Amino acid sequence: MNKSIQSFDPSNGELLGEVNCASAEEVTQTISQSKTAQKAWKKLPINERVLAIVKAYQQLDPHANALSELLAREMGKDIRRATGEATGAIFMGQHYAEEAKQAFNTRNLSGSTELQYRPLGVVGVIAPWNYPVMMANNLIVPALVAGNSVILKPSEETPLIAQAFFGELQKHLPDGVLTIVQGDGETGKALVEGDIQMIAFTGSKATGQNIMKRAASKVKRLVMELGGKDPMIVMRDANLEQAARFAVAGSFENSGQMCTSIERIYVDDRIAEKFEQRVTEIASMYQVGPWNMPNANIGPIINAKQHAKIVDQLKDAQQKGATFLFGSSEQPERYIRPTVITAMTPEMKLESEETFGPVVAISRYSDIDDAIERANASEYGLGAVVFGNQGANKVADELDAGMVGINQGQGGGGDAPWVGAKQSGLGYHGSVDGHRQFAQVKVVSK
Repeated sequence: MNKSIQSFDPSNGELLGEVNCASAEEVTQTISQSKTAQKAWKKLPINERVLAIVKAYQQLDPHANALSELLAREMGKDIRRATGEATGAIFMGQHYAEEAKQAFNTRNLSGSTELQYRPLGVVGVIAPWNYPVMMANNLIVPALVAGNSVILKPSEETPLIAQAFFGELQKHLPDGVLTIVQGDGETGKALVEGDIQMIAFTGSKATGQNIMKRAASKVKRLVMELGGKDPMIVMRDANLEQAARFAVAGSFENSGQMCTSIERIYVDDRIAEKFEQRVTEIASMYQVGPWNMPNANIGPIINAKQHAKIVDQLKDAQQKGATFLFGSSEQPERYIRPTVITAMTPEMKLESEETFGPVVAISRYSDIDDAIERANASEYGLGAVVFGNQGANKVADELDAGMVGINQGQGGGGDAPWVGAKQSGLGYHGSVDGHRQFAQVKVVSK
């Protein structure tokens, strides 16, 4: 008998439902069926594949409200954010399909040589729990447009919304083109070690390293986003109000459970007192509560293990001399209240380890070179932010990150990829160039 995964509302522990874990044998069978489906799918002209994907996403529109509520209840984010993710994923699925079509057009290099983008085969997508629909979407769509079939392994924390959203989507695609295997690490292991050609993963560095080891024997393609510890530098001539608002929003968004959360802030000591005061004032406006509580904008932490990790970091910081400007190391069950800390030092876990909670962690600097050095003193390099005017571009140039924002967020705009440096990622996704990583480049000379 298969194991099952139970899913709980993180705000109160209520059992929401459960799903059966796919066994290794079932994963192997799914891969075989996916391979068969891919042979027919890849033969369709790309325009027909895109049309099929767009139509499939359009069929999700009547389910948007129900999907939004399920996402809110299972992941914990408030209904406004959950609605934004669910409806955004429905829209972006269609947009990404049209955008990816351009990525895979054959390119003429000379009169006799073409650069073609061919399907790889079967792509395994292993999705995270913090944005369980949108992050999976960003990997699934370009893989399908390229002519691959896709097997999705959702997070154990959010199996129900993944089944509801992508289960409905797969009903409107050819059989076997998109399939879902639910399960824990053993299911993921079976998928990674199975006869597939690519793994696209978003999650922890430790799990990413494990995937790399298991994929190495057959040199499988990998695209991985592995988390971050994003720094923010606030220079003396920064717009203080703008910087303070961004610092809080960037630290508290999705209860801090975001790969590009602002987790370390280095502020010029000549403006630090005013900056800290304003950050504290803004942080005090945030309210914790469940998904359906009016005005709640900080939801519960996803599980007890993650909650304990954040509390441990807060207590460690307190023991090592940090000052709590707002909040404390004592936290209620399931939630982390909005917290602002100053006097953060490199010896604290809060500076060196990924936090993934609603904490504004501040340190003062007197030398900008020291701030840059501390900002770069991390194994991670997903994003970074600098607020300032004179010299801000130079500081941004010296930050070791895949995405850097100057007086704005680090995610970029337009057709920018989502890309990490150092141990925050391998490959990248999004944008025409990112979509092309889901295809085999083939040079044909005639």
